[in-house]
Amino acid sequence: MSLLGELTDMWDRLLGAQPDPPLALVAGTGVIALAAVVVRGPWRVLRNVVTIAHEGGHALVALLTGRKLRSIRLHSDTSGLTVSAGRPTGPGMAFTLLAGYLTPSLLGLAGAWLLAGNRITLLLWVSVALLLGMLVMIRNAFGLVSVVATGAVVFAVSWFASPQVQAGFAYAGVWFLLLGGVRPVGELQRLRGRGQLRDSDADQLARLTRVPGLLWVGLFGLVNIGALVLGGSLLTSPWLPD
Repeated sequence: MSLLGELTDMWDRLLGAQPDPPLALVAGTGVIALAAVVVRGPWRVLRNVVTIAHEGGHALVALLTGRKLRSIRLHSDTSGLTVSAGRPTGPGMAFTLLAGYLTPSLLGLAGAWLLAGNRITLLLWVSVALLLGMLVMIRNAFGLVSVVATGAVVFAVSWFASPQVQAGFAYAGVWFLLLGGVRPVGELQRLRGRGQLRDSDADQLARLTRVPGLLWVGLFGLVNIGALVLGGSLLTSPWLPD
């Protein structure tokens, strides 16, 4: 096959639509993702994926608002830190702080929209591209290993796995982001109630805007629960009654 033919084939593979998966796969991956979020052991490991999305959200919005991105660090306790330079006040800083807790759920919603259009391969390749973009700003070893390992798994599935495995992986990942975006908001408020996390995103927003931190936590929760409801309806739309 010529180079042009190979590129055309790859383009068709990227943008082509796959058949609707069976309802059992959609429901089953949702149950698996829910278990991964509520069971302590799996959550302790997979929460790193949510942290990657959280810090990636800070980083992307910092760049979009004209701030200079300095570094991203991911830690083994599933915390993270994104450092950007610019005005310490104003809309750019506020939107950068706001993005963290919202990004995992919003990414899940975007993924659900792609899956509703049966763009499974496109979803996987976009995920790899986002992880590669984030990789260049990682500044610690654990963060480097986390992002490389996550990207390698997604790439391997997208390139080598069967269409059925790709579909199961994609649906499980999107369900996990939708569900996993909600739990950290509850954890945040629980720790704030104990007097911990005084420099959380919500508390920094409170100092910046003079809007109480509890209201910011409430906003995180409302947006993420809304994304879960809407994303869930998109994922199950082929089987919902008209």
